[in-house]
Amino acid sequence: MSRASLDKQPHEVAAMFDDVAAKYDLTNDVLSLGQARLWRKAVARAVDARAGERVLDLAAGTGTSSLPFREAGAYVVPCDFSLGMLREGKKRHPGLPLTAGDATRLPFADGVFDAVTISFGLRNVQDTQGALGEMLRVTRPGGRVVICEFSHPTWQPFRTVYTEYLMRALPPIATSVSSNPDAYVYLAESIRAWPDQPGLAARLRSAGWERPAWRNLTGGVVALHRAYKP
Repeated sequence: MSRASLDKQPHEVAAMFDDVAAKYDLTNDVLSLGQARLWRKAVARAVDARAGERVLDLAAGTGTSSLPFREAGAYVVPCDFSLGMLREGKKRHPGLPLTAGDATRLPFADGVFDAVTISFGLRNVQDTQGALGEMLRVTRPGGRVVICEFSHPTWQPFRTVYTEYLMRALPPIATSVSSNPDAYVYLAESIRAWPDQPGLAARLRSAGWERPAWRNLTGGVVALHRAYKP
């Protein structure tokens, strides 16, 4: 079994997700205490995909996150660099155009998507700014990006409880439901090291996105950022 380190070497991260692919969606539901499904619905509302639009769903894993966009009538491209995740996704959703790709070197032409979204994947990319720049490149002018990522709870007492859950409770729970519990130790560490809500908004601006704004979900455990291409 493998786990990545916080320097986020791409081959280590890909191998880690290959290991957890079979039980990934189930494990997320358990570890998030059922909130993961609510977060996916919030992402779908924020992207607001319309019939005929093209949506790029990065870090799509098994493709579960892409289904609401297809149901809205958009043409969605689920993209991930874990081949294990993509194989599992192909078994479950054979109709989705699952695509292998690195967020820092996307295999798409300039300006071809109306919206780009990534959920719980940006913090696993070694070059965050490079990925935000690539998302900008493949989005049409006026198009949008939606990022759903773990963040920093806004209420200090809750933040303390949450941090204790991440570092103490999460690994034992993962042991009972995941095929690679060590991977969830990395995930807990990566969440703690991730920038807060204003910090990610600043990174979006630096990459060239305009009007970044965010909405906190579950008290700031997760933040939903949206911005637009000029």
